[in-house]
Parts: sequence; structure tokens; C-alpha cells
Amino acid sequence: MGLFCKNLWLSVRTFALVSLGYFISTSCAMVTSNETDLHALLEFKAKITHDPFGVLSSWNNTINFCQWHGVTCGRRHQRVTKLDLRSLKLAGSISPSVGNLSFLRELNLRNNSFSHEFPQEINHLGRLEILDLSNNSISGHMPANISSCSNLISVRLGRNQIEGNIPAQFGHLFNLQILYVHNNNLTGSIPHSLGNLSYLLALSLCDNNLVGTIPYTIGQLMNLTFLSCCSNRLSGVIPSSVFNLSSIGTLDISGNYFHGSLPSDLGIFLSSIQRFNAFSNLFTGRIPSSISNASNLEILALDINKFIGDVPSLERLPRLQWLLLTSNYLGNGKVDDLSFLYSLTNSSELEILGINGNYFGGSIPSVICNFSTSLIYLFMDNNHLTGSIPSGIGNLVSLQDFEVWNNQLSGFIPPTIGKLQNLRVLDFSSNKFSGQLPTSLGNLTNLIQLIASENNLGGNMPSNLGTCENLLLLNLSHNHLSDAIPPQLLNLTSLSLYLDLSDNQLTGTVPVEVGNLKSLGQLDVSNNKLSGWIPSTLGSCKSLESLHMKGNNFQGLIPSSLGSLKALQVLDLSHNNLSGQIPEFLSQIVLLQLNLSHNNFEGPVPAKGVFRNVSATSLEGNNKLCGGIPEFHLAPCISTRHKKSGLTHNLRIVVATVCVLVGVTLLLWVIVVFFLKKKRRKESSSSFSEKKALELSYHTLYKATDGFSSANTLGAGSFGTVFKGELGGGETSIAVKVFNLMRHGAFKSFIAECEALRNIRHRNLVKVLTACSSVDYQGNEFKALVYEFMVNGSLEEWLHPPDEAKAIPRNNLNILQRLNIAVDVACALDYLHNHCETPIIHCDLKPSNILLDNEMTGHVGDFGLAKFYRERSHQSSSIGIRGSLGYAPAEYGTGNEVSTSGDVYSYGILLLEIFTGKRPMDDWFNEDVSLHNYVKNALPEQVVEILDPTLFQEGEGGISLIRRSNASINRTMECLISICEIGVACSAETPGERMNICDVAGQLVSIRNKLLRN
Repeated sequence: MGLFCKNLWLSVRTFALVSLGYFISTSCAMVTSNETDLHALLEFKAKITHDPFGVLSSWNNTINFCQWHGVTCGRRHQRVTKLDLRSLKLAGSISPSVGNLSFLRELNLRNNSFSHEFPQEINHLGRLEILDLSNNSISGHMPANISSCSNLISVRLGRNQIEGNIPAQFGHLFNLQILYVHNNNLTGSIPHSLGNLSYLLALSLCDNNLVGTIPYTIGQLMNLTFLSCCSNRLSGVIPSSVFNLSSIGTLDISGNYFHGSLPSDLGIFLSSIQRFNAFSNLFTGRIPSSISNASNLEILALDINKFIGDVPSLERLPRLQWLLLTSNYLGNGKVDDLSFLYSLTNSSELEILGINGNYFGGSIPSVICNFSTSLIYLFMDNNHLTGSIPSGIGNLVSLQDFEVWNNQLSGFIPPTIGKLQNLRVLDFSSNKFSGQLPTSLGNLTNLIQLIASENNLGGNMPSNLGTCENLLLLNLSHNHLSDAIPPQLLNLTSLSLYLDLSDNQLTGTVPVEVGNLKSLGQLDVSNNKLSGWIPSTLGSCKSLESLHMKGNNFQGLIPSSLGSLKALQVLDLSHNNLSGQIPEFLSQIVLLQLNLSHNNFEGPVPAKGVFRNVSATSLEGNNKLCGGIPEFHLAPCISTRHKKSGLTHNLRIVVATVCVLVGVTLLLWVIVVFFLKKKRRKESSSSFSEKKALELSYHTLYKATDGFSSANTLGAGSFGTVFKGELGGGETSIAVKVFNLMRHGAFKSFIAECEALRNIRHRNLVKVLTACSSVDYQGNEFKALVYEFMVNGSLEEWLHPPDEAKAIPRNNLNILQRLNIAVDVACALDYLHNHCETPIIHCDLKPSNILLDNEMTGHVGDFGLAKFYRERSHQSSSIGIRGSLGYAPAEYGTGNEVSTSGDVYSYGILLLEIFTGKRPMDDWFNEDVSLHNYVKNALPEQVVEILDPTLFQEGEGGISLIRRSNASINRTMECLISICEIGVACSAETPGERMNICDVAGQLVSIRNKLLRN
């Protein structure tokens, strides 16, 4: 028994010692492993260069690393299993030491500003399941060895700067369910090996530079619910296997070069599809009737293709929200072309209907009045529609944009249209409408564009149009409108684009209230029956660039107040009864075109300014004019003095006096003739010299800029340098852009800018005076453009003054100044996109290209990258990547097509920069989209935190928190929130989500009106 107890005791002691040894060794191993994780985290922290929220301050020795911010450890081994530092504005590089966190299952660093290359050491993380590095600035190539992380379920690398090919090894990640690599710089083709990812649910390849076709193997992914490869350079025919993916919910193949027809059984196999985006491709054939079987469909976007024939019934699509068929070849001009609209009455959630730009005929069926009250956009323009607008149109109470222009519609405009109080754009121009404009239009107080030109409308203009306080543009030209211009109409201070009442039968005078239109850019009242004097109050329209008053019965003098219209470029007063002398001030305005023909002007013609250019000045039909440059072929102006003399009783004295007078007269005549000839030669020589000066030779520009001195440098860009110059002994300041022709693309930039600026004129575009194409003193080719000098420099200098300028006292831009500049730029873009004969895309909108005159009016400049937009063209730009980093949209990868929506994106970023004071490429931001997310995430509660702090300083226009009521501050903050929301909407990721620039301008003007009232 004692021996047994002894042996038992020895066994227990041995077990205890062994267990203690195992515990000690295990504990030592755990400590060693924990130290590995600790050192890995500290090395990760060491690579962080910017931590604005101080979240990594907790990463110290005072607490266990498992309690550090963003760190999660497993319960058993106390090893790091999750590192989540999303949306903290961290900047720096990702340390390779992250590969030592061998128990890591989730690495989430999205929405930060991490840069440099993708760390290869991530392939050591064998347990990793979730990798999210999206919304950063990571560059370099994707590491192929990431395939070693065989447990990966989700890989999100979108919105970075990753380049190169998608590694074929990704096809070995057999557990992968999500793969997002959109918005990068990826090239090459889509790997066939991705077809091996049988568990894949979502694949996003959008906004890259991928080429080739969609591999047939993608159709093997039977669990796929989301497939997006939009905005690449993919081509070929979509594999039939892709259209057999019955689980697919979103299929986005837009913005590529796919061709062929859609399969007839499309809606049968894609029975679960909710969003089908195929716009901007080269698809042909008919829209398959089976599409109606896809009863879950919410978005059907087939616009900008080559579809033909009838549109099938869509009656089994109750959830349809967007139907876009714009710019195809649909319809046959037949009366029943729009019969498919009857089937849309079941689509109770319809918001957008675009059938414009096709060949649809017949009348607009009254059934559209029974459409969803959620309908916001209705586009039916550019078809062959006949008949009238249904009177029930007023039922569509949510409608914001209604366009039926360029059809053959007739009848009256229904008064019920006044019920559409959310309407912002109404365009029924170029039709055959008759009758009067309904007075109910005055109810449309949110309207920003009303265009009714080129119809048969008659009667008077409704005076209550003056209640449309947000109206930017009003065009009622080419109708039969009569009676007087309502003074109430000229109280619309919001009018800034243009007011066109030309080619009507208007009578009476131009009301003096026209002086209220201080922001108006163009005014046209030509070819009416207006009479009386030209109102002097027109001189208050400081922004006026184009004034057309020809073909009326105006009389009297040209008012001297017009001399204050320094922005005026085109003036046409021809075919009136104006009289008196031509005022000298017309030679002092930088006019590009002047027409004074067929009036009763008399006296001398000035010999300066526009009067030196015969091709730009028309004076015929004024028989009493004299002088001017010889090219006008007018009689010289000779002053003669007539002296009266009385008869005297002494005939000799009379004879002698007469003889003396005759002799003196003859002598004076000789002298006068001599000097007149000399003066005429001098004037001829002078006019020739001045005419040549308009061409501004290299020598003239060299002298004006003091030999292109660095002291006169205003700035430098990609293709040249801008210098300040002085002409005429300092009388005229100019800006000279000299192109560096040694730079690749500079010559094309010069040609592009000349082409863009040749026929465009707007008060918010920088005025180009002339171009110079010559050789310099060394015989090298010389190209330059000469602009009007802007005394307040660029918006860049005001938003981000250089260090040396900060020491100079200078007022900050206040709220109204910033908003005015934003409106100016929006109006310029609206003009370029929507009101030029051929739309122009600027392609490089940024603060340094926005110049400010002495009144702080914004002018868009630098058209060196501008492109003419021609619909349906799939041409690449010849100038490579368009735009500047941070301002160019993601879809502008090399070779991709530019678009007006790209300009809108740039504008959105610019607007956010104006009010936050932050550049999109600041160190703590993540490429161009990060400023967008920075503002978006702050709206609306934290908007104060992201606004430019100078807006809250004391002074005029600042949001002073002192001496202002809470209500006033709240109203101001509401306006600022609305501005930021517009900037976010304009800079949306996909082009289809961005706002129309016309709507942008209208909403900003409305916000400005609220601020002014506040």
C-alpha cells in the first residue's frame, strides 16, 4: 500500500512537472507571437505620415495592443485577427510588416489616403478573408502572389491608381465572392481564369482601360449577381453565356464598343435582372420583346446605340424607374410609333423617360398623363411627333424637365402646364404651336429655362412671367407675339444667360426696367416694331456681351450710358431711325462686331477700336457720315467757316476786303489741302499700322512683355507660359500665352484653343484678342494667344495664396463672391455645352483656369484641351489624358471619350474646393474622388467642420456668429449645405448620376437669391 502511494505520488508529481513545463513553453510561445504582432503594428504606425484625428495616439505601451483603436484580437491566443482603420483620413504607405500579422482575417483601410505600391507581403496572410483597400491612392501593379491567400472571400481595391494587368492567378482564389477593382488604371484583357471563381457574387471592372472581349468563361459564374465592366475599351460581341446568368441582378456594360444585337430571349434568361445598362455602345437590331419578362427591372438604359424598329410592350415591368432610349434609330415616323407608352402605365415608380433623338412619329398619347406621379424627366425632343400636348400633362406633378423641341407639334400650349410647379426646364421650341402663352406659366416659380422659340405663338406675353424669379434663360423669338414688353418681365434679376424676344411683332418702347438685368449676358429684341429712344438704363447691364436691336423703329441718339458696357462684344443697331453722331465711346469698347447700318447717323466716323476693322463694322445706309479709315470709302470731313460781312459805303474798301478775303481764303485752302493730304497719308499709315497691331507681331509682343521677362510671368501650364504685357505705352494691359512648341502636344493645344475660341463669345469666357503665328529672333516657330488681362488673377491665387503672398494683407473671398464665381463658371459651361452651334467640352476646369476681372467676375480660360462634341463619335482624343489630376473624372482614362458630364464632374470638384478651401490632391486626400467623399460624409450635420474656416471670420459676407440671429445663421447654413450637395451631385462616380449643368446654374442662382434676401 505504501509502495502504491509512493508510486502514485511520483506519477502525480511527474504529470504536474510536465504540465507546468508545457504551460511555461506555451506561454513563452504566446508572448513571442504577441510580440511579433506588437512590433508589426508599431511598424505599421511608423509608416503613417498623417493622422488628423489622432486615432493612433492610443497605439502606445500604456494599454495592451488588443485594445488599440481599430485592432481586434482573438480570445484564445490574443493575436490580431482584424485591423479596421477605415475612413480616418490616414496617409502614408502600408508597411510590409502587415504580412507578419499571421492570424489576420480582415484588413480594412478603405477611404483613406494610403499611397505607394501594394505590399507584396500580404501574400503571407494565409488566414485573410477580407481585404478592403478601396478609395486610396495605392499605385503599382497588383501582386500576383495574392493568390496565396486562399481563404479570401472579399477583395476590394477600387478607386486607386493601380496599373498593369489583372493577374490571371486571381482565378485560384476559389473562395472569392467579391472582386472590386474599378476606377484604376488597369490595362490588358479580362483573364479567362476568373471563370473559375464559382462562388463569385460580384465583379466590378468599371472605369479602367481594359481591352478585348468579355471572356466566355464569365458565363460559368452561376452565382454572379453583379457584373460591371462599364467605361473601358472593351469590344466584340457579348458572349451568349453572359446573357444566360439567371442570377444576375445588375449588368452594366455601358461606355464600351460592344456591337451585335441583343438576344431575343434576353428577358427570359435574365429573369432576376434589376439594372441593365448598355448605353453608349454600338448595338444594332431590335429591342427584344422578351425584356418585358424581366419583371424586377428597375433601370433599362439603351441610349446612344443603333437600335431600330418598334419598341416592344413593357407592360410587365411594374418596378421600372429609368427608361432611356435616347439617340437611336427607333420608330418609323408612323402614327403608332408611341403605342408602347400605353404599357408604361403599370410602371408606378417611373422617374426618367427618354425617347428623344429617334424617328418616332404620331401624336403624344394622352396616356402619358396617367404615368407615375414620380416622373421627373420627360424627354421627347428631336423626333417627328405631331398633334398637341395632352391637356392632362398637369398630372405629372413631380416633373422637373419637360422637352419636346424640334418636332411638328401644334395646337395650344395647355394651361394645365402651370400645375407643374417643380418644373425647372421647359422647352417646346421649333414646333408649330399657336395661340397665346398661357398665363399659368407664371406659376412655375422654379423654372430656370423657358424656350418657346420658332413657333406660331401670338398675343401678348404674360406679365406674370416676372414671378419666375429663378429664370436664367428666356427665349420667345421667332413667333407672332404682339403688344408691349411687360415691365415685370424685366424685373427678373436672375436672367443671366440670355433674353431673346427677336422676330416678333412687339410694339411700344423698351421699358426702363431693362436696367434691372445686371447679370444678363445677351439681349435680343431685333426685328420687332419697337420705337422710341434706346433706354439709357441699358448702361446698368454691366454683364451684357451681346446687344441686338436691329430692325425696329428706334430713334434719337445712342445713349452715352452704353459706354459703361465694358463687356460688350457684339452691338447691332442696324435698320432703325437713329440719328446724331456716332459716339466716340464705341471706339473705346473692345467690340468684335458693330452694325450701325441703315440709320440716319451723320458726322465723322471714329478711327479707333472696332472702326479700324472694316470686316467687323457695318456703316452702309448712313449717307451723311464722313471720315474714318479709307476702306470705308467715305467723303472727308472738311470744316468751313462762314463769316458775315456788311456792305460799306466805300466800294474800294469792299473790293479790297473781298480781294484780301479771297486771297487769304485761297492761301488757307492751299494750306488746308496740303495738311489734309499729309494728315490723310499719316492716318492711312497709322490705320495700317494699327491694323497690323491687331495681328500683334512677335516684335510687338516681345516689346510689350519686356522681352518675355520672368518679372512679367503670370503663370505656367502644360504647354506654355503666360506673360503680362503693356500696349500703347501702358494704355492697354494684355495677357500673352506663349506656347512651348518643344513640348509634345503644344502645337495641337494651340490649334485646339484657336478653334474653340474662334466663334464663342460669352461674358464668363476669357476674351481672346488675337493670335500670333510667327518666328522669333532666332528663326524658331512662335505661337501665342493674346487675351484680355484680368487684374485680379486666377481663382487659384485667391483660394490658395502662395506663401510669399500671405504676408500681404488681402481680403478673403466671402460667401457671395464665391457663389457669384461658381454661378459665372456654371453659366459659361452651360453656354459651351448647350448654346454653341457645336457643343464644346473644356476638359480642364480647375481654379487656375478661372480668371477674375476687376469686379471679381469669373471667366473660364485655357481651352488648350477643349474638344468639340459630336454625338455618336467614338473618337479618341489626340492629346492623351484630358484634364488635370484631381479634377478629371475617372472615365477619362487614356483613349476614352470626353463628354459634357466630364466637365460637370470637374465643376463639382471645383465647387467643393471653392467652399472647403481644400484641393482634391491635398496630401490627406485620396485622389480626385476623396474630396467628394470628404464632403459627402459630412453632409449635413458636420458641414461646418469641412467648410473653409475663412468663411467664419468677421467681415462682409462672413458667417459671423456675432450680431446675427440664429434664424439668419441657420438660413445661411442651409444655403451652404445646398451648395455642397450640388458639388457632391456633380462629382458623382458615374456620369449618369451627375447633374445637368443647366440645373446647376439655376439652383445656384436660387441659392444666391436666398442669401441676398437673408
